[in-house]
Amino acid sequence: MIVTVTLNAALDRTLTVPNFQRGQRHRASLGLMLAGGKGLNIARALKLLGVPVVATGLAGGRTGTRIVEELTSEAILNDFVRIEDESRTSTAVVDPTGSTYTEINEWGPAVRPEELEMLLDKLNYLAQGADAVVFAGSLPRDVDDGFYAEAIRELNRRHVQTVLDSEGQPLRLGVQAEPFLVSPNQGEAEGLVGQEFNEDDDFMLGLDSIAELGARNVLITQESGCFALLREERETRRFRAKAPHVEPISAVGSGDVLLAAFLTARLKGEPLGEAIRTAVATGTASTLEVGAGRFEQREVGRLANAVEVAELEAVASGR
Repeated sequence: MIVTVTLNAALDRTLTVPNFQRGQRHRASLGLMLAGGKGLNIARALKLLGVPVVATGLAGGRTGTRIVEELTSEAILNDFVRIEDESRTSTAVVDPTGSTYTEINEWGPAVRPEELEMLLDKLNYLAQGADAVVFAGSLPRDVDDGFYAEAIRELNRRHVQTVLDSEGQPLRLGVQAEPFLVSPNQGEAEGLVGQEFNEDDDFMLGLDSIAELGARNVLITQESGCFALLREERETRRFRAKAPHVEPISAVGSGDVLLAAFLTARLKGEPLGEAIRTAVATGTASTLEVGAGRFEQREVGRLANAVEVAELEAVASGR
């Protein structure tokens, strides 16, 4: 079982609007409402992949109630802490004719210290017997940047594998708490390392830098694939995976799906290279769907053979 933790859950509304133009009146051709936030996207993908998953986090007000209802309607097991302030909503407009995606997100709720304590207590309970706990997404208002780091250290003491996917200072502090796996996208990884990645060597140095900060394994996702530093027993291996070219409908949440598929493949015992291949194919398949965390399994099979996976050598330290 995998537990996903989403502090800043949202109710995501996606509208498909062909030929979208600012300042004009439009009629949507399609509408979709889903419970959202990175952790919930990952939970949705894990559910589709057949992995037992429990989604937890914070949910407040009528929006929070709707988030829980949407998860329940998808048969995603969930156990949220109810908070006083209202959970956020987000609205996205997809224009399939122009391949554009416009997103508007509300601020997250204000969270009280006692509500966070309730979440930590619930998390410690749910983590019993879990294969991994995934912390994903931004933190709401009034939540200290060190929240993820504190939770990761506590679970490490309990010998529970932890996974982190966040950004900014919460990501930096969380990496220093030594999670089992950290999975930033390229922009988040560049912000963490303090330099842009342009060539393969830049990514390799970035992987090593993030590992030196404390992460045991590192998976940097991007729309075109991923780079990974993975430790197996006493061996450290580095990979690059390139996704096949597709015409995406929406790339939002593709990194979340990639991470979910990688965790699933490793739980099944797939070799590292094949796990990365499966993960990239699944993440790519998700770009062909509207709604984060969704994909068609038949597309994964079609794309997997076209994913290019290469094992790379470490960059010389004197570069």
